Amino acid sequence: MHTISKVWLFCLLLAMSTVASANLTIEITRGSDQALPIGVVPFEGSDGMPEDVAQIIHDNLDRSGFFDPLDRGSMFEQPSEADDVQYSTWRSLDVRYLVVGRAERTNSGYRIQYDLMDISGQRRMMSETVTANENDLRGAAHYISDQIFEEITDIRGAFSTRIAYVTAQGVGNNTDYGLYVADADGRNSQQILTSDQPILSPAWSPDGGKLAYVSFESGRPEIYIQEVDSGNRARITSFEGINGAPVWSPNGRRLAMSLSKDGQPDIYIMEIADRSLTRVTNSNSIDTEPAWSPDGRRLVFTSDRSGGPQIYQHRLGSGETERMTFTGNYNARARFSPDGENLFLIHRSDRGFQVARQEIDSGRLVTLSDSTSDESPSVAPNGTMVIFATQQGNNGVLSAVSADGRSSFRLPAAQGDVRDPAWSPFLNE
Repeated sequence: MHTISKVWLFCLLLAMSTVASANLTIEITRGSDQALPIGVVPFEGSDGMPEDVAQIIHDNLDRSGFFDPLDRGSMFEQPSEADDVQYSTWRSLDVRYLVVGRAERTNSGYRIQYDLMDISGQRRMMSETVTANENDLRGAAHYISDQIFEEITDIRGAFSTRIAYVTAQGVGNNTDYGLYVADADGRNSQQILTSDQPILSPAWSPDGGKLAYVSFESGRPEIYIQEVDSGNRARITSFEGINGAPVWSPNGRRLAMSLSKDGQPDIYIMEIADRSLTRVTNSNSIDTEPAWSPDGRRLVFTSDRSGGPQIYQHRLGSGETERMTFTGNYNARARFSPDGENLFLIHRSDRGFQVARQEIDSGRLVTLSDSTSDESPSVAPNGTMVIFATQQGNNGVLSAVSADGRSSFRLPAAQGDVRDPAWSPFLNE
Protein backbone atom coordinates (compact mmCIF):
# COMPACT_ATOMS: atom_id res chain seq x y z
CA MET A 1 0.00 0.00 0.00
CA HIS A 2 2.86 2.37 0.83
CA THR A 3 4.59 1.67 -2.47
CA ILE A 4 1.62 2.20 -4.73
CA SER A 5 0.54 5.30 -2.82
CA LYS A 6 3.94 6.86 -3.38
CA VAL A 7 3.78 6.00 -7.06
CA TRP A 8 0.32 7.52 -7.34
CA LEU A 9 1.28 10.72 -5.56
CA PHE A 10 4.40 10.97 -7.68
CA CYS A 11 2.34 10.70 -10.85
CA LEU A 12 -0.05 13.37 -9.65
CA LEU A 13 2.41 15.82 -8.21
CA LEU A 14 5.06 15.55 -10.90
CA ALA A 15 2.92 14.98 -13.98
CA MET A 16 5.17 15.84 -16.89
CA SER A 17 2.79 15.76 -19.81
CA THR A 18 -0.30 17.37 -21.19
CA VAL A 19 -3.80 16.25 -22.10
CA ALA A 20 -4.82 17.68 -25.45
CA SER A 21 -8.37 16.35 -25.25
CA ALA A 22 -10.28 14.71 -22.45
CA ASN A 23 -12.28 12.64 -24.95
CA LEU A 24 -10.96 9.11 -24.81
CA THR A 25 -10.69 6.69 -27.70
CA ILE A 26 -11.28 2.94 -27.55
CA GLU A 27 -8.73 0.31 -28.48
CA ILE A 28 -9.90 -3.30 -28.23
CA THR A 29 -6.91 -5.13 -26.75
CA ARG A 30 -8.32 -8.61 -26.28
CA GLY A 31 -11.43 -10.29 -27.71
CA SER A 32 -13.29 -13.18 -26.15
CA ASP A 33 -13.18 -16.52 -27.99
CA GLN A 34 -16.73 -17.09 -26.75
CA ALA A 35 -18.15 -13.85 -28.16
CA LEU A 36 -21.43 -14.19 -30.05
CA PRO A 37 -21.28 -13.28 -33.76
CA ILE A 38 -23.65 -10.43 -34.56
CA GLY A 39 -24.20 -8.11 -37.49
CA VAL A 40 -25.22 -4.46 -37.16
CA VAL A 41 -26.26 -3.27 -40.61
CA PRO A 42 -25.78 0.46 -41.40
CA PHE A 43 -29.15 2.11 -40.84
CA GLU A 44 -31.00 3.26 -43.96
CA GLY A 45 -31.33 7.03 -44.06
CA SER A 46 -28.33 7.66 -41.81
CA ASP A 47 -26.30 9.47 -44.47
CA GLY A 48 -25.78 13.03 -43.29
CA MET A 49 -26.71 12.31 -39.69
CA PRO A 50 -24.34 13.86 -37.11
CA GLU A 51 -23.67 10.41 -35.65
CA ASP A 52 -23.52 6.93 -37.17
CA VAL A 53 -25.92 5.23 -34.76
CA ALA A 54 -25.36 1.72 -36.16
CA GLN A 55 -21.57 2.11 -35.82
CA ILE A 56 -21.91 3.25 -32.19
CA ILE A 57 -24.06 0.16 -31.48
CA HIS A 58 -21.47 -2.02 -33.25
CA ASP A 59 -18.65 -0.50 -31.15
CA ASN A 60 -20.58 -0.82 -27.88
CA LEU A 61 -21.34 -4.50 -28.46
CA ASP A 62 -17.75 -5.11 -29.56
CA ARG A 63 -16.15 -3.76 -26.40
CA SER A 64 -18.62 -5.59 -24.15
CA GLY A 65 -16.74 -8.84 -24.72
CA PHE A 66 -20.04 -10.67 -25.25
CA PHE A 67 -20.24 -10.04 -28.99
CA ASP A 68 -18.06 -10.25 -32.08
CA PRO A 69 -19.67 -7.86 -34.61
CA LEU A 70 -19.25 -8.54 -38.31
CA ASP A 71 -17.30 -5.94 -40.30
CA ARG A 72 -19.45 -3.92 -42.66
CA GLY A 73 -17.20 -4.82 -45.56
CA SER A 74 -18.13 -8.48 -45.14
CA MET A 75 -21.88 -7.88 -45.46
CA PHE A 76 -23.22 -9.22 -48.77
CA GLU A 77 -26.44 -7.25 -48.34
CA GLN A 78 -27.64 -4.47 -46.08
CA PRO A 79 -31.38 -4.82 -45.37
CA SER A 80 -33.19 -2.18 -43.33
CA GLU A 81 -36.46 -4.06 -42.72
CA ALA A 82 -37.00 -7.34 -40.87
CA ASP A 83 -39.00 -8.71 -43.81
CA ASP A 84 -36.02 -8.19 -46.12
CA VAL A 85 -33.59 -10.31 -44.09
CA GLN A 86 -32.37 -13.38 -46.01
CA TYR A 87 -31.56 -15.80 -43.21
CA SER A 88 -29.50 -18.13 -45.38
CA THR A 89 -27.19 -15.26 -46.35
CA TRP A 90 -26.41 -14.40 -42.76
CA ARG A 91 -26.08 -18.04 -41.72
CA SER A 92 -23.40 -18.42 -44.38
CA LEU A 93 -21.50 -15.64 -42.61
CA ASP A 94 -21.89 -17.40 -39.24
CA VAL A 95 -23.94 -14.46 -37.93
CA ARG A 96 -26.17 -15.52 -35.05
CA TYR A 97 -27.97 -12.21 -34.44
CA LEU A 98 -28.64 -9.29 -36.76
CA VAL A 99 -29.65 -5.68 -36.14
CA VAL A 100 -31.32 -3.79 -38.98
CA GLY A 101 -32.82 -0.31 -38.89
CA ARG A 102 -33.61 2.95 -40.53
CA ALA A 103 -33.56 6.60 -39.55
CA GLU A 104 -35.96 9.35 -40.55
CA ARG A 105 -35.56 13.11 -40.06
CA THR A 106 -38.38 14.78 -38.13
CA ASN A 107 -39.11 18.37 -37.15
CA SER A 108 -37.47 17.87 -33.75
CA GLY A 109 -34.70 15.41 -34.58
CA TYR A 110 -34.73 11.80 -35.75
CA ARG A 111 -36.98 8.75 -35.54
CA ILE A 112 -34.99 5.51 -35.48
CA GLN A 113 -36.66 2.15 -36.06
CA TYR A 114 -34.63 -0.98 -35.38
CA ASP A 115 -35.21 -4.74 -35.29
CA LEU A 116 -33.17 -7.46 -33.62
CA MET A 117 -33.26 -10.73 -35.54
CA ASP A 118 -32.43 -14.27 -34.40
CA ILE A 119 -30.82 -15.73 -37.52
CA SER A 120 -30.73 -19.38 -36.44
CA GLY A 121 -34.31 -19.21 -35.14
CA GLN A 122 -35.45 -17.20 -38.19
CA ARG A 123 -37.47 -14.80 -36.08
CA ARG A 124 -37.64 -11.20 -34.93
CA MET A 125 -36.67 -10.95 -31.27
CA MET A 126 -37.57 -7.32 -30.71
CA SER A 127 -38.57 -4.16 -32.54
CA GLU A 128 -38.66 -0.59 -31.29
CA THR A 129 -38.89 3.01 -32.43
CA VAL A 130 -36.69 5.58 -30.71
CA THR A 131 -36.84 9.34 -31.12
CA ALA A 132 -33.90 11.62 -30.38
CA ASN A 133 -32.90 15.19 -31.02
CA GLU A 134 -29.83 15.89 -33.10
CA ASN A 135 -27.61 16.40 -30.07
CA ASP A 136 -28.54 13.15 -28.38
CA LEU A 137 -28.04 10.58 -31.12
CA ARG A 138 -25.18 8.99 -29.16
CA GLY A 139 -27.54 8.64 -26.20
CA ALA A 140 -30.09 6.95 -28.47
CA ALA A 141 -27.41 4.58 -29.75
CA HIS A 142 -26.37 3.70 -26.21
CA TYR A 143 -30.03 3.09 -25.27
CA ILE A 144 -30.55 0.77 -28.26
CA SER A 145 -27.31 -1.05 -27.36
CA ASP A 146 -28.62 -1.56 -23.83
CA GLN A 147 -31.88 -3.08 -25.13
CA ILE A 148 -30.11 -5.44 -27.55
CA PHE A 149 -27.57 -6.51 -24.92
CA GLU A 150 -30.25 -7.31 -22.34
CA GLU A 151 -32.53 -9.09 -24.84
CA ILE A 152 -29.76 -11.52 -25.80
CA THR A 153 -27.83 -11.93 -22.53
CA ASP A 154 -30.54 -11.34 -19.88
CA ILE A 155 -28.06 -8.88 -18.30
CA ARG A 156 -28.96 -5.23 -18.10
CA GLY A 157 -26.88 -3.15 -20.49
CA ALA A 158 -24.56 -0.46 -19.10
CA PHE A 159 -23.76 1.48 -22.27
CA SER A 160 -25.85 4.47 -21.12
CA THR A 161 -23.80 4.88 -17.96
CA ARG A 162 -20.95 7.35 -17.46
CA ILE A 163 -17.44 7.36 -16.08
CA ALA A 164 -15.62 9.99 -14.03
CA TYR A 165 -11.85 10.39 -14.19
CA VAL A 166 -9.03 12.76 -13.33
CA THR A 167 -6.56 14.30 -15.77
CA ALA A 168 -3.28 16.16 -15.25
CA GLN A 169 -2.04 18.83 -17.68
CA GLY A 170 1.21 20.69 -17.46
CA VAL A 171 4.62 20.35 -15.89
CA GLY A 172 5.62 20.20 -12.22
CA ASN A 173 4.22 23.11 -10.23
CA ASN A 174 2.40 24.33 -13.34
CA THR A 175 0.25 21.21 -13.54
CA ASP A 176 -3.51 21.67 -13.82
CA TYR A 177 -5.86 18.92 -12.72
CA GLY A 178 -9.30 18.26 -14.12
CA LEU A 179 -12.24 16.18 -13.00
CA TYR A 180 -14.24 14.92 -15.97
CA VAL A 181 -17.37 12.91 -16.63
CA ALA A 182 -17.93 11.16 -19.97
CA ASP A 183 -20.05 8.50 -21.60
CA ALA A 184 -18.97 4.95 -20.77
CA ASP A 185 -17.21 4.82 -24.16
CA GLY A 186 -15.08 7.86 -23.27
CA ARG A 187 -16.94 10.32 -25.53
CA ASN A 188 -18.92 13.46 -24.65
CA SER A 189 -16.44 14.38 -21.92
CA GLN A 190 -17.29 17.35 -19.72
CA GLN A 191 -14.94 19.01 -17.28
CA ILE A 192 -16.72 19.67 -14.01
CA LEU A 193 -13.77 20.87 -11.93
CA THR A 194 -10.31 22.29 -12.56
CA SER A 195 -7.63 22.93 -9.97
CA ASP A 196 -3.92 23.65 -9.75
CA GLN A 197 -3.77 21.08 -6.97
CA PRO A 198 -4.38 17.30 -7.16
CA ILE A 199 -7.86 15.81 -7.30
CA LEU A 200 -8.31 12.22 -6.10
CA SER A 201 -10.80 9.41 -5.64
CA PRO A 202 -14.02 10.50 -7.38
CA ALA A 203 -17.02 8.41 -6.28
CA TRP A 204 -20.56 8.52 -7.71
CA SER A 205 -23.64 8.87 -5.55
CA PRO A 206 -26.14 6.02 -6.04
CA ASP A 207 -28.49 8.29 -8.02
CA GLY A 208 -25.67 9.40 -10.34
CA GLY A 209 -26.27 13.07 -9.53
CA LYS A 210 -23.24 13.82 -7.36
CA LEU A 211 -19.56 13.04 -7.03
CA ALA A 212 -17.57 12.92 -3.83
CA TYR A 213 -13.83 13.45 -4.22
CA VAL A 214 -10.66 14.61 -2.50
CA SER A 215 -9.18 17.99 -3.42
CA PHE A 216 -5.84 19.46 -2.33
CA GLU A 217 -6.84 22.99 -3.38
CA SER A 218 -6.32 24.34 0.16
CA GLY A 219 -2.90 22.74 0.32
CA ARG A 220 -4.04 19.60 2.13
CA PRO A 221 -6.59 16.85 1.43
CA GLU A 222 -10.26 17.70 1.96
CA ILE A 223 -13.41 15.86 0.89
CA TYR A 224 -16.02 17.60 -1.28
CA ILE A 225 -19.43 16.66 -2.66
CA GLN A 226 -20.35 18.21 -6.02
CA GLU A 227 -23.54 18.12 -8.07
CA VAL A 228 -22.60 16.94 -11.56
CA ASP A 229 -25.11 19.05 -13.51
CA SER A 230 -25.04 22.33 -11.59
CA GLY A 231 -21.45 22.28 -10.34
CA ASN A 232 -22.63 23.28 -6.86
CA ARG A 233 -20.37 21.77 -4.25
CA ALA A 234 -19.70 21.66 -0.54
CA ARG A 235 -16.64 20.80 1.52
CA ILE A 236 -17.64 18.15 4.02
CA THR A 237 -14.35 17.31 5.79
CA SER A 238 -11.28 19.35 6.56
CA PHE A 239 -9.72 17.53 9.49
CA GLU A 240 -6.06 17.58 10.30
CA GLY A 241 -4.19 14.83 8.48
CA ILE A 242 -5.69 12.50 5.90
CA ASN A 243 -9.20 13.08 4.54
CA GLY A 244 -9.46 10.41 1.87
CA ALA A 245 -11.18 7.65 -0.12
CA PRO A 246 -14.86 8.70 0.16
CA VAL A 247 -17.47 6.14 -0.97
CA TRP A 248 -21.27 6.42 -0.84
CA SER A 249 -23.48 3.99 0.99
CA PRO A 250 -26.02 2.20 -1.23
CA ASN A 251 -28.86 4.39 0.12
CA GLY A 252 -26.89 7.59 -0.56
CA ARG A 253 -27.25 8.91 2.97
CA ARG A 254 -23.77 8.11 4.29
CA LEU A 255 -20.16 8.29 3.19
CA ALA A 256 -17.43 5.93 4.34
CA MET A 257 -13.96 7.47 4.33
CA SER A 258 -10.47 7.24 5.76
CA LEU A 259 -9.48 9.89 8.32
CA SER A 260 -6.34 10.26 10.42
CA LYS A 261 -7.66 12.99 12.70
CA ASP A 262 -7.31 10.70 15.74
CA GLY A 263 -3.89 9.30 14.86
CA GLN A 264 -3.41 6.53 12.33
CA PRO A 265 -5.78 6.41 9.32
CA ASP A 266 -9.00 4.63 10.26
CA ILE A 267 -12.36 4.03 8.59
CA TYR A 268 -15.22 6.38 9.52
CA ILE A 269 -18.84 6.72 8.39
CA MET A 270 -20.37 10.19 8.00
CA GLU A 271 -24.13 10.83 8.07
CA ILE A 272 -24.31 13.38 5.27
CA ALA A 273 -27.40 15.15 6.63
CA ASP A 274 -25.79 16.28 9.88
CA ARG A 275 -22.10 15.50 9.20
CA SER A 276 -21.93 13.28 12.29
CA LEU A 277 -19.14 10.70 12.32
CA THR A 278 -18.96 7.11 13.50
CA ARG A 279 -15.58 5.49 13.87
CA VAL A 280 -15.57 2.00 12.32
CA THR A 281 -11.99 0.82 12.88
CA ASN A 282 -9.56 1.66 15.66
CA SER A 283 -6.16 0.14 15.20
CA ASN A 284 -2.51 1.08 15.02
CA SER A 285 -2.40 0.12 11.36
CA ILE A 286 -3.27 2.07 8.21
CA ASP A 287 -6.93 1.41 7.38
CA THR A 288 -8.09 2.97 4.11
CA GLU A 289 -9.94 2.45 0.78
CA PRO A 290 -13.35 1.43 2.17
CA ALA A 291 -16.11 0.00 -0.04
CA TRP A 292 -19.73 -0.86 0.81
CA SER A 293 -21.34 -4.21 0.17
CA PRO A 294 -24.45 -3.97 -2.05
CA ASP A 295 -26.72 -4.55 0.97
CA GLY A 296 -24.99 -1.79 2.96
CA ARG A 297 -24.32 -4.10 5.90
CA ARG A 298 -20.57 -4.60 5.40
CA LEU A 299 -17.52 -2.55 4.59
CA VAL A 300 -14.33 -3.94 3.08
CA PHE A 301 -11.15 -1.93 3.42
CA THR A 302 -7.38 -2.16 2.95
CA SER A 303 -5.25 -2.55 6.06
CA ASP A 304 -1.63 -3.41 6.78
CA ARG A 305 -2.47 -4.82 10.19
CA SER A 306 -1.09 -8.24 9.16
CA GLY A 307 2.21 -6.73 7.99
CA GLY A 308 1.25 -5.90 4.41
CA PRO A 309 -1.78 -4.57 2.53
CA GLN A 310 -4.69 -7.04 2.67
CA ILE A 311 -8.47 -6.78 2.42
CA TYR A 312 -10.59 -6.95 5.56
CA GLN A 313 -14.35 -7.01 6.02
CA HIS A 314 -16.21 -5.25 8.83
CA ARG A 315 -19.81 -6.25 9.62
CA LEU A 316 -21.61 -3.09 10.70
CA GLY A 317 -24.22 -4.89 12.80
CA SER A 318 -21.94 -7.06 14.90
CA GLY A 319 -18.74 -5.05 14.67
CA GLU A 320 -16.85 -8.19 13.65
CA THR A 321 -13.83 -7.76 11.39
CA GLU A 322 -12.27 -10.58 9.38
CA ARG A 323 -9.46 -10.85 6.87
CA MET A 324 -10.67 -11.62 3.33
CA THR A 325 -7.53 -12.07 1.20
CA PHE A 326 -4.73 -14.59 1.72
CA THR A 327 -3.24 -15.02 -1.78
CA GLY A 328 0.06 -13.14 -2.05
CA ASN A 329 1.43 -10.34 0.10
CA TYR A 330 -0.36 -7.41 -1.52
CA ASN A 331 -4.10 -7.02 -2.09
CA ALA A 332 -5.70 -3.56 -2.03
CA ARG A 333 -8.57 -1.28 -3.18
CA ALA A 334 -11.34 -3.90 -3.20
CA ARG A 335 -14.77 -3.30 -4.72
CA PHE A 336 -17.80 -5.60 -4.51
CA SER A 337 -19.52 -6.99 -7.58
CA PRO A 338 -23.16 -5.80 -7.79
CA ASP A 339 -24.40 -9.25 -6.70
CA GLY A 340 -22.06 -9.22 -3.69
CA GLU A 341 -20.49 -12.56 -4.64
CA ASN A 342 -17.06 -11.31 -5.76
CA LEU A 343 -14.44 -8.74 -4.88
CA PHE A 344 -12.46 -6.94 -7.58
CA LEU A 345 -9.13 -5.66 -6.30
CA ILE A 346 -5.49 -4.89 -7.08
CA HIS A 347 -3.30 -7.94 -6.55
CA ARG A 348 0.47 -7.97 -6.75
CA SER A 349 1.89 -11.01 -8.49
CA ASP A 350 5.40 -11.66 -9.78
CA ARG A 351 4.35 -9.66 -12.86
CA GLY A 352 3.35 -6.51 -10.96
CA PHE A 353 0.09 -4.89 -9.86
CA GLN A 354 -2.92 -6.34 -11.67
CA VAL A 355 -6.71 -6.37 -11.46
CA ALA A 356 -8.02 -9.58 -9.91
CA ARG A 357 -11.35 -11.11 -8.92
CA GLN A 358 -11.81 -13.08 -5.71
CA GLU A 359 -14.83 -15.26 -5.06
CA ILE A 360 -15.99 -14.34 -1.58
CA ASP A 361 -17.28 -17.78 -0.56
CA SER A 362 -14.35 -19.86 -1.81
CA GLY A 363 -11.56 -17.29 -1.56
CA ARG A 364 -10.41 -18.27 -5.08
CA LEU A 365 -8.50 -15.40 -6.68
CA VAL A 366 -8.13 -15.01 -10.45
CA THR A 367 -5.94 -12.38 -12.12
CA LEU A 368 -7.87 -10.62 -14.90
CA SER A 369 -5.55 -8.04 -16.49
CA ASP A 370 -2.23 -8.55 -18.27
CA SER A 371 -0.73 -5.14 -17.49
CA THR A 372 1.68 -4.50 -14.62
CA SER A 373 0.88 -1.15 -12.98
CA ASP A 374 -2.86 -1.25 -12.40
CA GLU A 375 -4.71 0.94 -9.90
CA SER A 376 -8.18 2.05 -8.84
CA PRO A 377 -10.57 -0.65 -10.14
CA SER A 378 -14.22 0.37 -10.51
CA VAL A 379 -16.98 -2.07 -11.44
CA ALA A 380 -19.69 -1.48 -14.06
CA PRO A 381 -23.16 -1.44 -12.49
CA ASN A 382 -24.08 -4.66 -14.31
CA GLY A 383 -20.89 -6.36 -13.08
CA THR A 384 -19.64 -7.35 -16.54
CA MET A 385 -16.57 -5.07 -16.77
CA VAL A 386 -14.01 -3.45 -14.50
CA ILE A 387 -12.38 -0.15 -15.44
CA PHE A 388 -9.03 0.77 -13.95
CA ALA A 389 -5.99 3.03 -14.34
CA THR A 390 -2.75 1.67 -15.72
CA GLN A 391 0.39 2.78 -17.58
CA GLN A 392 0.93 2.87 -21.34
CA GLY A 393 4.49 3.94 -21.94
CA ASN A 394 5.01 7.07 -19.86
CA ASN A 395 1.32 7.96 -19.75
CA GLY A 396 -1.45 7.01 -17.39
CA VAL A 397 -4.44 5.58 -19.28
CA LEU A 398 -7.72 3.92 -18.47
CA SER A 399 -8.28 0.30 -19.32
CA ALA A 400 -11.12 -2.16 -18.80
CA VAL A 401 -11.32 -5.92 -18.52
CA SER A 402 -14.31 -8.24 -18.48
CA ALA A 403 -15.25 -9.92 -15.20
CA ASP A 404 -14.10 -13.25 -16.63
CA GLY A 405 -10.86 -11.78 -18.00
CA ARG A 406 -11.60 -12.94 -21.55
CA SER A 407 -11.79 -9.50 -23.17
CA SER A 408 -10.35 -6.07 -22.57
CA PHE A 409 -10.12 -2.62 -24.08
CA ARG A 410 -8.15 0.55 -23.45
CA LEU A 411 -9.26 4.18 -23.31
CA PRO A 412 -6.14 6.28 -23.96
CA ALA A 413 -6.17 10.06 -24.25
CA ALA A 414 -4.27 11.71 -27.08
CA GLN A 415 -1.61 12.83 -24.60
CA GLY A 416 -0.96 13.00 -20.89
CA ASP A 417 -2.17 11.24 -17.77
CA VAL A 418 -5.69 10.02 -17.10
CA ARG A 419 -6.33 8.42 -13.71
CA ASP A 420 -8.74 7.38 -11.01
CA PRO A 421 -11.78 6.16 -12.97
CA ALA A 422 -15.17 5.70 -11.35
CA TRP A 423 -18.00 3.93 -13.16
CA SER A 424 -21.42 5.48 -12.53
CA PRO A 425 -24.52 3.59 -11.39
CA PHE A 426 -27.37 3.02 -13.85
CA LEU A 427 -28.70 6.46 -14.77
CA ASN A 428 -32.11 5.61 -16.22
CA GLU A 429 -33.82 3.93 -13.27
